[in-house]
Amino acid sequence: MANYFTGGQAELFSFYRLPKILFTDLQFRSISTDAKVLYGLVLDRMSLSVKNGWLDESGRVYIIFTVEEIMEYLACGNKKAVGLLRELEEKAGLIERRRQGLGRPNLIYVKNFTEVPESQFQKCQNDTSSGVISTRQEVSKGHSNKTNQNKTEMSETDPFLSGEAAGTESEGKDDRTRYQEYFFRQLGFEALIASYPEDEDMLREMLELLVDTVCSKRRFIRIAGDDKPAEVVKAQLMKLNGDHLRFVLMCLKENTTQVRNVRQYLLATLYNAPMTMHSSYAARVQHDFKTG
Repeated sequence: MANYFTGGQAELFSFYRLPKILFTDLQFRSISTDAKVLYGLVLDRMSLSVKNGWLDESGRVYIIFTVEEIMEYLACGNKKAVGLLRELEEKAGLIERRRQGLGRPNLIYVKNFTEVPESQFQKCQNDTSSGVISTRQEVSKGHSNKTNQNKTEMSETDPFLSGEAAGTESEGKDDRTRYQEYFFRQLGFEALIASYPEDEDMLREMLELLVDTVCSKRRFIRIAGDDKPAEVVKAQLMKLNGDHLRFVLMCLKENTTQVRNVRQYLLATLYNAPMTMHSSYAARVQHDFKTG
């Protein structure tokens, strides 16, 4: 049984901010609770952007929050994540998205919830969760992720060890087949091939490399010259999504130096993608603002 909080113990934790006005003001009554929760996550991202100095040429703060990340945070499918973004933008007027193209994620500008004009709520009164139009960055797939996974422990991140894949569908399949199916769904592989048909061979090579690595029986796996515990490497690779592979493709195309061990270089790039993707995109955006 859980213990009660005493004194100031509640202050020991981190919390997402949800403005009370979203629940008390009549003009926000038609906005779904999930969309309001997403706005709280967006506000949290905005505070990090301020600390990192992510500003455009007009001094406006922007964030990068991909559909795949929203799916993971809210444990929902692609269609719902896209619909919630559309609800915040078109129905609530609380965000504004700016497309970058070339496989790069949208920039999201967060609007002040105290200054949203009431006229914004006179349009788009129908349920925005239906009739969602998926884009290249927001391809409609029914896959979903669970947010209760501990991303630092393989036993929690691995859907097969945690029992997430248990059941009749996985019976009779070996580990390699199950991992192939997991990455195929997790990465939105069909959508990737449809978006990058000229890179299909490279994408399939990445898929096989991921499966080879997570199925490895070695205790340590070499990443960029360092031997890392296999469980740490596997847990990191299990975090990858379609956006990360798009980023890796871009890095490979822009690399002008000779790569002697392509397999090792590719594995290191995949491993580091979750840690470097956002900062790399942010640097590019800042460069575009300064030169454009």
